Amino acid sequence: MSKVADDSFRDSIGTIDKEGKRAWVYPKKPEGKYYNKRKMVSYLLLIVLFAAPFIKINNNQLFLFNVLERKFSILGFTFWPQDFYIVVIAMIIGIVFVALFTVAFGRIFCGWICPQTIFMEMVFRRIEYWIEGDRGAQIRLNKQPWNKEKVRKKGIKWFLFFIISFLIANVFLAYVIGSDQVLLMIKHGPQKHLSTLIALLIFTGVFYFVFAWFREQVCIIACPYGRLQGVLLDEKSIVVAYDYVRGESTNGRAKFRKNEDRTEKGVGDCIDCFQCVHVCPTGIDIRNGTQLECVNCTACIDACDHIMESVNMPKGLIRYASESEISKKEKFQFTARMKGYSAVLLILIGILTGLLFLRSNVETKILRLPGQLFEHKGENISNVYTYKIANKTARDFDEVTIKLIQPEGKIILVGNKMIKIPKEGMVQGTLFIEIPQKLLQSDKTEVQLEIYNNEELIDQTKTNFLGPRSFN
Repeated sequence: MSKVADDSFRDSIGTIDKEGKRAWVYPKKPEGKYYNKRKMVSYLLLIVLFAAPFIKINNNQLFLFNVLERKFSILGFTFWPQDFYIVVIAMIIGIVFVALFTVAFGRIFCGWICPQTIFMEMVFRRIEYWIEGDRGAQIRLNKQPWNKEKVRKKGIKWFLFFIISFLIANVFLAYVIGSDQVLLMIKHGPQKHLSTLIALLIFTGVFYFVFAWFREQVCIIACPYGRLQGVLLDEKSIVVAYDYVRGESTNGRAKFRKNEDRTEKGVGDCIDCFQCVHVCPTGIDIRNGTQLECVNCTACIDACDHIMESVNMPKGLIRYASESEISKKEKFQFTARMKGYSAVLLILIGILTGLLFLRSNVETKILRLPGQLFEHKGENISNVYTYKIANKTARDFDEVTIKLIQPEGKIILVGNKMIKIPKEGMVQGTLFIEIPQKLLQSDKTEVQLEIYNNEELIDQTKTNFLGPRSFN
């Protein structure tokens, strides 16, 4: 985005040195307006993240992603394999929503909402600042030999990292198998759930590895979103940007000198203090323009504003802006591409809303037994069927009956005289439907059935009834 003559910085990522080794990033502790806002948003999201598995609506967990049993709960609505199409539409909505935000506002999701960024910058990094100190103190500590101070600080930090990683793993498990199961396992003790404990320790190791060592490499190497923004961003997108027109002017950047007329010398407002570089958690120089490593965390905005204020220059040298705003002074516009994404998003949300309203808490399938013909039972014609009734609710159905509504006839259950369906369970069985031959108008008649729990209508369904081709 800036007028950088040498763009060789794009040939490699900022966390790899010339020899191809890891260049450890020691970001300066950020301070400022945006950082304070990010802290409030981050801590609110952390509260939601840790509390959500233990909040229940209608006895359903607020969020549950039980892949093992193929059961999902979102905002208290439980979804089973039969509802997978709804989950797919919800995922597509999420993708389109993130894409729309990227087109309009760049990588704002990464800087403000992404769990990786929130945990890294607002939890683990703050612990590191608290124990080891700011950027300079951390660099000195890592360079010094392993003495008592270094062992003590590193040991305390790594221990706290492990404890928090273990806590995150437990919360992650609550999202997968349910908070009730996790609390029950804690109550029983680890000796009765060794396999679960081993799985927890594996996930703890993964989280510890990510936040203690891999860190910003997740955003730079592992996450595809940084590369995706290269496709989605255009000159109208709002990103964290360096105003190179103001910062470079005619003769580029120059160090600050008191009482100097920078306009007369033709130098820009950037005083080359490198504070925006030192504070960056991914180790880039934002003055080189938009880069895949940038997560739009706004730390460079706060650092630059502080410096500009201290040298009596206008703030906003680094700010949320588009390429068009910097180069052409154009204001933000809702482009045709953004309108297209918005239209698709609204259509998908409308479809999802309709499906949620039409979705039944009980799903019944009654199908004729394959390969079986009808039978004569006196004046009646009999067909044999299999039935499956899925109870998606969090309550038990103690007395379920199936009634034939149209045409007149009777239903005979095989084996069980009474159907009971536990909460979030399913029953299946066999039944016969008998209809008087005089009521059949053709060889294939549609029959309507209603399913009741006691006297409460819980579902309706239809099936086909096979009869003779000719009637006397």
